[in-house]
Amino acid sequence: MTLVALPGGGATVGLSSAQTVEDFEQEIVDEYALAMAAAGLSDGHIHSTRSVVIEFARMLTGPLWEATCVDADRFLAEQRRMGLAVSTRAGKAHALSGFYEFVIARYEGVIRRSTGVLVQQPIDEFNRQSGHSLGSVRVPPSDEEVDALFAGWRDSVSKARKFLPAARDYFAASLWRRAGLRITETLMLDIRDWRPDLGGFGKIHVRFGKGSRGRGPRPRLVPAINGVDQLMDWWLAEVRPRWGPDWSDPDAPLLPSERFDRELVRCGRVDDNALRRGLAIHVDLWLPAWSGRMTPHVLRHYCASSLYAAGMDIKALQELLGHQWLSTTSGYIHVRSDHVERAWRDANQRVVTRFAPSRTNGRQG
Repeated sequence: MTLVALPGGGATVGLSSAQTVEDFEQEIVDEYALAMAAAGLSDGHIHSTRSVVIEFARMLTGPLWEATCVDADRFLAEQRRMGLAVSTRAGKAHALSGFYEFVIARYEGVIRRSTGVLVQQPIDEFNRQSGHSLGSVRVPPSDEEVDALFAGWRDSVSKARKFLPAARDYFAASLWRRAGLRITETLMLDIRDWRPDLGGFGKIHVRFGKGSRGRGPRPRLVPAINGVDQLMDWWLAEVRPRWGPDWSDPDAPLLPSERFDRELVRCGRVDDNALRRGLAIHVDLWLPAWSGRMTPHVLRHYCASSLYAAGMDIKALQELLGHQWLSTTSGYIHVRSDHVERAWRDANQRVVTRFAPSRTNGRQG
């Protein structure tokens, strides 16, 4: 491939053979990967995005810069025929959209001068996948249903054949319900991450919070509100010491597995399958109407909705849940069916209170 300077400071590439076309395509993909790395995106995100672009390129009959919306339609329709989940298809569409934004911004002029092709964005408003509109909305159960689930679960812990795993699973699910932690964030907590000295309730140091667009962990401090402080006291004082001698090791996992790591002389870390299985078993027992539908993320949605209904403002919820964008938080809030009516009544009551004539006990002059 050769670069030739053009009048006016432009450049062109020689694309006289199939090999030079392939080389130029590879250069564009590699430069996009380098740009993502410069933006701080994780290696995993870069690898998955690059794989999607290559998968799309293999479907095309021409080079990447000649792709059209029709090609994207065909690609995404094939993904659906393959049975891929809507969230997976949405992720691939988003990856392609980002790649073509890069190509248009950095290579459109070179490609147009070299080939006469005007690069277009193949992901448009018509074929753009949307996980929120196409997927099932995670509307959580009611307060009464969640209370029934956890009341039955709590009473069963002391009677369980294996008390420690039963208590651990209940503790983890309670963190999802009360503090809105993600399951991965919960798994990665160590004993040192509980900081009772911070704030009025203590705080949980979530070191492995989910970052946006693959930008690595986004740590945050989660206040132990909503009864989480009492939950942590129960776990660390009464249950965690019974797992083994590592209960005082600050680097030991907060949620241990039944395996003991003899090299590190502490318990192993529980995996997500064990916690999901514990949740599923107790949902089947105490809330069968939600069997197969209750997940850790549904409880995260429940946490957001219940705290919002209790009066927490959406900005505080954003910080609690670890969202970068307020619009993401708004998608987690599922209000009761009479929310509009109650809001209208409250607003009218405030107006009445504000403009009601003041009453004084003083004598008129």
